[in-house]
Amino acid sequence: MTDSLGLYFHVPFCGKKCGYCDFYSEPYKKSGAESYVEAVLRNISHYSQPERTVDTVYFGGGTPSLLSPLQLDRILSAVRRCFSLESTAEITLEANPNTLTADKLKMLRETGINRLSIGVQSLDENELKLLGRTHSPQRAVKAVEDACAAGFDNISCDLMLALPGQTAEMLEKTVLLMTALPVQHISAYILKIEEGTPFFEKGMGSLIPEEDAAAGLYLEAVRLLEKAGFEQYEISNFAKSGFHSRHNCRYWECRDYLGIGPAAHSCYNGRRFAAEPDIHSFISSPVQPVTITEESPCTFEEKAMLRLRLKEGLDITETGSYQKKIEKKIPQLIQAGYARFDGRFLSLTPEGFLVSNAIISELIF
Repeated sequence: MTDSLGLYFHVPFCGKKCGYCDFYSEPYKKSGAESYVEAVLRNISHYSQPERTVDTVYFGGGTPSLLSPLQLDRILSAVRRCFSLESTAEITLEANPNTLTADKLKMLRETGINRLSIGVQSLDENELKLLGRTHSPQRAVKAVEDACAAGFDNISCDLMLALPGQTAEMLEKTVLLMTALPVQHISAYILKIEEGTPFFEKGMGSLIPEEDAAAGLYLEAVRLLEKAGFEQYEISNFAKSGFHSRHNCRYWECRDYLGIGPAAHSCYNGRRFAAEPDIHSFISSPVQPVTITEESPCTFEEKAMLRLRLKEGLDITETGSYQKKIEKKIPQLIQAGYARFDGRFLSLTPEGFLVSNAIISELIF
């Protein structure tokens, strides 16, 4: 039986690019957005599999909420024509608070979009200015409240940790305000200054908290979020019961997803491939140009690595020749406070997640 499919659309437009962002994006232009949508429709037709069930759709970016509800509706209508879109599919739109009005949210809900991921990042005025975000704390709060009023009952907010000058008290204030909103999911990321970004060029890396301080803020966020009823289910993701991101879980479970749009990645029909990060190439080509990045993805090692990102952890009875090596390492991981083991599943603690790359290398590679 063919596994269900997830669809990812990379919408590469931003009103203003954030100084810390290293994702591919271009300035928004109305004409460019329409040409992009036409190209997306061509690609949906190209990959058409009417018998293939699609149970998650994700519009990421960039700022996908810069597209109009009508444009998003045209894309989803094409998905329904070319695939078998499940009636209970999770359909997520990433959104900037400044792009969301009460009327627009109602129209977005009517398209079938049923989950929002809102780029809040912080509810501290100074932190938002430092990040170069154009919304205020009040605007972010209103966007969430308007979304709830429009009928969205699956709302996620992004939260950024370890910002320059951030204290535990500042973080606590944002977390308490955010968890008091009608949201069901929070993604919490430690700020990293990536090479090639404006923040890197400005030397912002020297201003972010030291490693131990950043780790302390991460652990404080975990504590506060879990106290507020948001269970950690992955290194950076927290949710109320029943509100895990189904689309993102697809990545961590090494299940098929098809990416459409410049710079979109796919794990599809036994291969990994990536579309060129070039909006002009995407728009002018009958089918998006792609590069094969892996001929045989989802190896045991990769699956094990991804399972250890999840709180559920790794079933060591399914690790074959690695099992004895892993079992020998378990006592010291538990003693260090990095792992839990119930006799079958090895899972990392929040402290373990902070050093997960080193642990995974030690266990698997």
